[in-house]
Amino acid sequence: MGLGMLFGSDGLFKIHFEDYSLAEKICSAALIFIMFYGGFGTKWKTARPIAKQAVLLSTFGVFITAALTGIFCHLILGLPPLEGLLIGAVLSSTDAASVFSILRSQKLNLKYSTAPMLEIESGSNDPCAYMLTIILLTSIGSSLNFFDISYLIFAQFAYGIIIGVILAFIASLILKNVQFGENGFDSIFLVAIALAAYALPSLVDGNGYLSTYIAGIILGNQNIPKKKNLVNFFDAFNGMMQMLIFFLLGLLVFPSKLPYYFVPALFIAIFLTFIARPITMAILLTPFKAPLNQQLIMSWAGLRELLPSFLRSSLSYHQIMLMTQFSP
Repeated sequence: MGLGMLFGSDGLFKIHFEDYSLAEKICSAALIFIMFYGGFGTKWKTARPIAKQAVLLSTFGVFITAALTGIFCHLILGLPPLEGLLIGAVLSSTDAASVFSILRSQKLNLKYSTAPMLEIESGSNDPCAYMLTIILLTSIGSSLNFFDISYLIFAQFAYGIIIGVILAFIASLILKNVQFGENGFDSIFLVAIALAAYALPSLVDGNGYLSTYIAGIILGNQNIPKKKNLVNFFDAFNGMMQMLIFFLLGLLVFPSKLPYYFVPALFIAIFLTFIARPITMAILLTPFKAPLNQQLIMSWAGLRELLPSFLRSSLSYHQIMLMTQFSP
C-alpha cells in the first residue's frame, strides 16, 4: 500500500490513477480468489462447534455494529441519521483478506476455537453488510418497500448458498473421477469454479462472495486428488491477489487529502475499536459463556475493511463518498 502511495498522484512518480470503477472491478475479481481460498483452508471439523456463534456474528453482529456506529456518527459527528447509518453499514463487516492472512501466516494457536470463528465471521459477514448498504443508499435516494427488502435478503443468502453448494459438489465429483491430462489443469479448473461460484449467483441477485466462500469450504474438506498441490497454488495466488489489492488501494490514496479525513476517521476508528465492536461481542458471545479474553480478541482481531466498498459489488467508492459529508 505504501508503494502504491509512492507511485500515485501525490507520490514521487506521479502516476495519476483515479478510476474507481476499474479499481472496483479489479479488486472484486481478486477478492473472489481470496474468499475461495479462505474457505478452502477452513477445517470444518474445527469450525463446526463454533459455527452458530460465527453465524450470529456475521448477521446480527453486522447490524449491531452498524447501528452503534451510525448513532455515533449522528450524535457526535453531526451527520444526518441515514448517512451516519450508511457509514456504519460500510464499516460493519470485517476484512476477510486481512484476517485470513494474519491468522494463517502467523499460525496463532488461539484457544476456544477463536481462529475459525474469526475466519467464518469474516468470510460470511459481507452479505449482511452489502444488503444493509444497498438498503440505506436506496432509502437516502428514494423509497424502498418491504417486498424489495425481503426479496433482497432472501436472494442474497438463498441463491448464494444453494449455488455454492451445487457447484462445489459438481466440482468434487469431477476432480475425483476425471483424470486431467496435464499437470496444473486441476488448479485451472478450480479457478474456473471459483469464478462461476461468484458469477452465477450475481445473475439472480445472490451474493457471489458467500457462494464462493461456501464452495471453498466444501471443496477444502473433500478428499480430492493432488490436494497439496492445489493448496500450494492457491496459497501463492492468494498472496499475489492481496498484493494487487493493497497496491491499488495505495494508488487511490491522495496523501494531500488525508488531513481533511483524519480527525473524523480517527474518531470513528476509536469508537469501532473500543466501544462498538466490544459491545457487539459482549451481546452475542456472553450467552455462550465466552470468556472475557476471547471476547476482547474477537473485538480487536475483527479487522475493518481498508476500502469496504470494493466488497459491495454494485457500489463504488465514489458513489458512497458523494453521499456523505466527508466527501471533498
